[in-house]
Formats: sequence, C-alpha cells, structure tokens
Amino acid sequence: MLLKYLLLVLAGFSFGALASAGVFTVLVAISLVPRFAGRTHTASKILLYEDCVVYGTIFGMVFSVFDGLGRYSAMLLNLLSPVPEIIMGFFIGCFVGCLALSIAEMLDSIPIFARRVRLRYGLGVVILCVAFGKMIGAFYYFMYGF
Repeated sequence: MLLKYLLLVLAGFSFGALASAGVFTVLVAISLVPRFAGRTHTASKILLYEDCVVYGTIFGMVFSVFDGLGRYSAMLLNLLSPVPEIIMGFFIGCFVGCLALSIAEMLDSIPIFARRVRLRYGLGVVILCVAFGKMIGAFYYFMYGF
C-alpha cells in the first residue's frame, strides 16, 4: 500500500514537472522575458524578471491545486475587499496581453516553416486541421473531464 502511494506521489510530481516545463518552454520560445526587459530598458534586471515568473507560477499553482489553500486565499481576498483582486487582475491582464502579442509574433514563423519543409500547397488546410484538433480536444476535455 505504501509503495502504491509513493508511486502516485512520484507520478504526480513527474507530471507536474512535465507540465511546468512545457509552460516555461513556451515562455522561453517566444522570448517573453527578454522582450519585457528590452521594452522597459531594464536588461540588468532580467534575472529578477525570470525569478518573478517562476515564483509567480509556483504561487499560482499552489493556490489553484491545493483546495485547502484555495479556501484560505478566498477568505483572505474577501477580508481585504476587491483591492487585491484589482491588483491581481491588472498584472494577470498585462501578462496575458503580452503573451498573446508574443504568440501573434510567433505566427510569423509559420510561412518560414512552410518554406523550410517545402510545403507549397495546403498550408491553410494544415492550419485548419490544427485548429479543429484543438477544438475537438477542448470539447473532449470539457465533456469527459480529462
């Protein structure tokens, strides 16, 4: 029985590490942190930016995964009125907006990729298939819960 729980802990930790590696890979691939540093002319603080991204992700994961901590955070937010929600909403909105713009810039790489693999016809069909695959995956996830 103890071995079963240890294997579950190991599997959970491994899957969490894999998911977080995927998130950080996306952030690195679109060079979001260096872009922030470049836009604000604060390249000397890039390590601070990277630390903030990592700690913010860990903090958000802890409060969203563990139900008990989620209740405590909700109680804390209710005590402090809407001020923390406004501040969090501002920073989350800034991050999501910058992430969306970075991903939009990454879309410029699709024609380059198409030229490299010599895909002359059907690029629209490929993009449409990717979109439908994402849509079907989302429907499946929300209908069946995994």
